[in-house]
Amino acid sequence: MFKITSLNSLSIAIKIGIGLITSKILALFVGPGGMALVGNLRNFLTSLESISTLGFQSGIIKYVAENQKNKEVLQKIIATVFISLVFIALVLSGVLYFFASFWNDTILNSAFDYVLVFKILALALPWYAVSVFLLAVLNGLSQFKKVIWVNIIGNTLGLLVSLFMILQFQTLGALLAIVITPSLLFFVTFYFVQKEINFLEAIKWHLYDFKVIKDLLPFSLMAIVSSVLGPMVYLAMRNSVIEKLGIDQAGFWESMTRISTYYMLFVSTILSVYFLPKLAIAKDNKETKSIFWQYYKSILPVFILGLIVVYFARFFIVQLLFTKEFLPVTELFFWQLLGDVFKVAFLILGYQFFAKKLTKAFIIAEVSSLALLYFSNLVFMHYFGIQGVVMAQAFDNFVYLLVLCVYFRKSLF
Repeated sequence: MFKITSLNSLSIAIKIGIGLITSKILALFVGPGGMALVGNLRNFLTSLESISTLGFQSGIIKYVAENQKNKEVLQKIIATVFISLVFIALVLSGVLYFFASFWNDTILNSAFDYVLVFKILALALPWYAVSVFLLAVLNGLSQFKKVIWVNIIGNTLGLLVSLFMILQFQTLGALLAIVITPSLLFFVTFYFVQKEINFLEAIKWHLYDFKVIKDLLPFSLMAIVSSVLGPMVYLAMRNSVIEKLGIDQAGFWESMTRISTYYMLFVSTILSVYFLPKLAIAKDNKETKSIFWQYYKSILPVFILGLIVVYFARFFIVQLLFTKEFLPVTELFFWQLLGDVFKVAFLILGYQFFAKKLTKAFIIAEVSSLALLYFSNLVFMHYFGIQGVVMAQAFDNFVYLLVLCVYFRKSLF
């Protein structure tokens, strides 16, 4: 785990570094307007990924991990999911291509003519969807290092493509780079998967099994709940901040969220790459308990130490990433970091929902948590201003941690 964590840390460090370089290039060559369009397209792609892969990623990891030694079942899983995803991706590609003008007007504004971007996206989408699927297969096969190397190669490819396209075509180039780069990952993931299993041999029509899709549907439902409701609640919260405290305050909160996203990548990646496959194949509470406490004894203490460093370096971090104008963000660090400690503590428990396919419990917990977050945000913001927003997040995370500790008490204690 130490070796994987070290390699994962290198991968995340590269991703963050490349992200900072790309942001600087975008700021220099496309300006604020171009940055806004890039943000819109990225948000659209995130939703499109969830739809094109049917939210199956966690389910694929679980069933591949459980059946990696059962060749017959593994081939059925691969064939069924591959054929289904290619069909969905082709349908979506048709919708994107033939209605490119509509998507351009809806996502990027009718004042801009970037119809070409959506036509290229239509051609790239099937390759992108399959690459996401192949990466989940690699993850399920417990090929942790290969998964991390795919991420490293993908981020490096993204930087090179972005550099070339932005320098050549400015804003159009930036948008094209976003839609082209993910599809290039297909060739990388296919190379690594083919070294583990004979992928092409598994893609046969007679191996298609509707039972596999039926088993994966709960994961799809869980993914849809988290990828649709979550963003909607945060959007409502942000609009509330803008209305009551002003757009600058909303910008400070967004900046704090971005910083949090960077360091949270270290934990979220090691969870999905290393711990989720292990939880999926844990046979009883004893094995699950061992995995939980391995996480709490190794990952959580290091994370807390890292956040202590982040807190004391907060003035330097804000000025490095932004400008002196953003120094009020430093006032949000304490509650954000405290909330993130609670979040990292419950994340491993939350992954048990996916590992054991506890669909109903997950939906109830997720919806309740988001409702608590929204309403506590209104109350805390009324009394504490913008700090109240991060206080509400910390409070919600603490309550969610307590609830999960009670729910998974047999596996935990």
